[in-house]
Amino acid sequence: MTGPASSRRNAQYGLLASIADEVGVSPATVSKVVHRRRDVSEATRARVEALLAERGFVRTWEADARRRRQILAVFRDLAGPYTLEVVRGIVESAAEIGVHTTVGTTSRRSIAQWLAESQKLDALGVVIVISTLVERDERRILEQRIPVVLVDPLNTPSGDIPSVGVANWHGATTAVQHLIDLGHRRIGMLAGRSHSLAGAARLHGYRAALTEAGIPYDATLVRSTDFDYGEALRAARSVLERDERPTALFAASDVQALGAMEAARQLGIAVPRGLSVMSFDDTLVAAMASPPLSAVRQPFRELGQEATRVLLNLADGRPPATTRRELATELVVRMSTAPPETGK
Repeated sequence: MTGPASSRRNAQYGLLASIADEVGVSPATVSKVVHRRRDVSEATRARVEALLAERGFVRTWEADARRRRQILAVFRDLAGPYTLEVVRGIVESAAEIGVHTTVGTTSRRSIAQWLAESQKLDALGVVIVISTLVERDERRILEQRIPVVLVDPLNTPSGDIPSVGVANWHGATTAVQHLIDLGHRRIGMLAGRSHSLAGAARLHGYRAALTEAGIPYDATLVRSTDFDYGEALRAARSVLERDERPTALFAASDVQALGAMEAARQLGIAVPRGLSVMSFDDTLVAAMASPPLSAVRQPFRELGQEATRVLLNLADGRPPATTRRELATELVVRMSTAPPETGK
């Protein structure tokens, strides 16, 4: 990213030397005019300023002050409450420090194209959210020193590319422990896809909590879906229609939890009396669900702040002390969880 800037500086220096020759003064005198020093005669100053304007000289520090500082935030898509919460966290935290955010998706532009766009726009860097980095993109980021921060990457990035996320494993164990403390023993899960790092960590946390409580893991009570309402609804029905259905379901996202509650409604199962539903995310829709969802809360605003902070530090040449930052989650208990019915 330093190549074009270096070329511009060389061109500016050549222009100043040419103006010095034409006016018949030293380059040092022209430099004084450029830096608005007062120890130059008014006649010389006026002549030099006229030639500077005529030849398009730009005082780089003034241009930098006028130029809009911006970052790019790139998402797989902009559908779903999680995405909207993360967008808001990044945009608001960047705006607070005078940085504009351009938001885009990989549905029409690849990550490689967004990296090129960031260089074209002379952006400070790129935040990439819930996406997969291929080896070619990683190599470009590292070789060209493009400031990039990943939020909840789907695959494990190079150790030199920083990422920000939450304590998914610990959050999941907390969620399942809440259900166990209520007295549930048949606890199902709507997990994320295995290729998702966050989804895999939440499934591992679910299993760890069961093991800690001495409850055998039952694979027939677990379904893996995308973080998608329709898929979750169908998956939840397939679990709830079993003869020995679970008394509680832990969903790896709010949209999956909403799908589970709709499946329960269609089957005539009351929530939480007949089925407790526990979620992970606590986006705005969680509190608006009927009944309101118990959930593990992700600190979305802090995610945006941390990703922005790390990115701006990278742009200033200050790499983070650690390339993986995990923020703490919080258990929020509402009305979708309760002790199981007697005899269940």
